[in-house]
Amino acid sequence: MAELPYWSPVEKEGYVGAQARWVEFGEGVRAFLAIPESGTPPYRAILVGHERYGLVLDSFDVAARFAAYGYVAIAPDMASKFEGDKVALNKGDIGGGWNNEIVQSYMAQSYDFLTTLPEVDAGCISAIGFCASGGWAWLLNSVRPDLVACICYYGGGRYDEGLMSKVTAPTLFVYGEKDHTTPIERVFAFRDEVERHIQNCEVHLVADMPHGWMNDTMKGRYRQREAEEAWDHIMDFLDRAHGGYFNADEVHLRFEADFAVDHDFKKSVRYGEGAFPEPSMTNFAALKQDVAEGRAPRDQLEAFIGLYPEFFQLHPELL
Repeated sequence: MAELPYWSPVEKEGYVGAQARWVEFGEGVRAFLAIPESGTPPYRAILVGHERYGLVLDSFDVAARFAAYGYVAIAPDMASKFEGDKVALNKGDIGGGWNNEIVQSYMAQSYDFLTTLPEVDAGCISAIGFCASGGWAWLLNSVRPDLVACICYYGGGRYDEGLMSKVTAPTLFVYGEKDHTTPIERVFAFRDEVERHIQNCEVHLVADMPHGWMNDTMKGRYRQREAEEAWDHIMDFLDRAHGGYFNADEVHLRFEADFAVDHDFKKSVRYGEGAFPEPSMTNFAALKQDVAEGRAPRDQLEAFIGLYPEFFQLHPELL
């Protein structure tokens, strides 16, 4: 069978250790559900947030892997009612139209659906998000206070005091040093805020990692060894969260950061499918326009082009 592209809206055939199917519930929410093939129910459960591409291959793979680890996993599609160009959405060329209100509603409906399943221990449900869905676990927890854990990988944005004041579950917050979307200073700022607000949280900045390094459907950004380490980290955190490590009488804070002495955010680049970095064409077009209209200096554009020499060598027509 040919390898599916990262933007595939269809899952692989025969996930090992998981029984997968599509479900629909609530107000027309469509979701991918994966249930463990082994072990004895009821199982722990987890909600899986998808990246900006909508519900595509990587999210299916993540849900199935959680099932293989003994979790019922559900990945709701935030574009369940999207009527635009789904292929363009799945390739990342356009947005899917969802906002925080839609995300919170769909996540809550997915949580409630999980509690109805006989395979699920309704008191053992967590949530994880990647990239654009990094903050979705917090949005869910703000309306479902019994959520056991919130996990955020290379997403989530800045600390939102109004939202985080409603978060009751411990958070695992992880970024890569070379994430082109987020300066490491923002990770430090998030650490400072959770400490100031006395919240259970573990913050980890991973050396050398680009944005999306756990996504093996995009070969340019995938880092196998560090991705496997991340999975170990996630399962350890969940085991501790479900095992009572975090309790109402104590606050647990951990911070671990590895980064170069000469770290320079301006040198962080975007990786995609290819073997070499690929720029965001939206950002490139905007920068070209700013230079053309005198809002940005020419050397800023030249510096951007210099970050992606292989790409622009193949596409000189864009210059």
